[in-house]
Amino acid sequence: MNVLKASQGGQSAAVTGEDLELINRLARKELKAEEVYVFTVRLCDNEVDRDGERFAPQTLEELARLFVGKSGIFDHQWSAKGQAARIFKTEVIREPQRPTRAGDGYCWLKGWAYMLRCDSNRDLIAEIDAGIKKEVSVGCAVERTVCSICGADLRQGTCGHKKGELYEGKLCYASLEGASDAYEFSFVAVPAQPGAGVVKGTLPPARHLKELVRRNPGCAGELERLEEEARLGRAYLARLREETVRLGLLAGVGMDGDTLKGLTDALGQEELVKLEQAWGQQAARRYPLQPQLRYREKEAGPDGRDGAFLI
Repeated sequence: MNVLKASQGGQSAAVTGEDLELINRLARKELKAEEVYVFTVRLCDNEVDRDGERFAPQTLEELARLFVGKSGIFDHQWSAKGQAARIFKTEVIREPQRPTRAGDGYCWLKGWAYMLRCDSNRDLIAEIDAGIKKEVSVGCAVERTVCSICGADLRQGTCGHKKGELYEGKLCYASLEGASDAYEFSFVAVPAQPGAGVVKGTLPPARHLKELVRRNPGCAGELERLEEEARLGRAYLARLREETVRLGLLAGVGMDGDTLKGLTDALGQEELVKLEQAWGQQAARRYPLQPQLRYREKEAGPDGRDGAFLI
């Protein structure tokens, strides 16, 4: 009965001593049972959804570990203002007697979440108990989207098979495999997985490094190092271009400074180094270095002592 209720979405649950111990591992102060409200959510499952995708059973096991400690928010709006709950425990529930459209036994990821019993959460708790706030969606990342027919990774390009169609009696769908991160779960209004009562969503790849760091704060130091190296690299290229232009003028290559600058601006580091060396050799032949001190033995004075070195 409890499993059936949990499969229908958010349901309140009694706070056990074990639960309270797990919750206090995440809290900064020691919380008491009467201070917290605990409910369960179906995070995601291995059924083929309306998008023709599903989490592989092994992916659910991987996500179970990653979702512990993650926040519950609303509509995937990544703002601290929307943080309402936090997952403190997960478990993969298996129902082998129930087949999926993929042909294997059904399983789903169950999460236990807690929130504080306070004035600001009173209405949300009432909505969860009344079944109004029930559907949830997960934000996570997977490494591969695998075609069930040929095993191709669809992130690398299309393979020709169409999700939802049958090939020799086998359903084509995309299997989400290799969970790499879990970000949050959100209360949403419209579910995408029929029967599961949740919305499944893998977040799109980060478009730039700062977005990646925002999702993974632990990468901030690495980004700072890369930015410093990039700054030094840009400064080196700027000096290399200036020196190449200078040597080109000395070598008399038949182009003015503006033309040489336009040429070097379009070249990469390896090309600039080769051009700098070639023009440097040509400039050296055109303007050979003359030492200030010359040994001129033949022009020495009669005594042959002070006349040997002339400036």
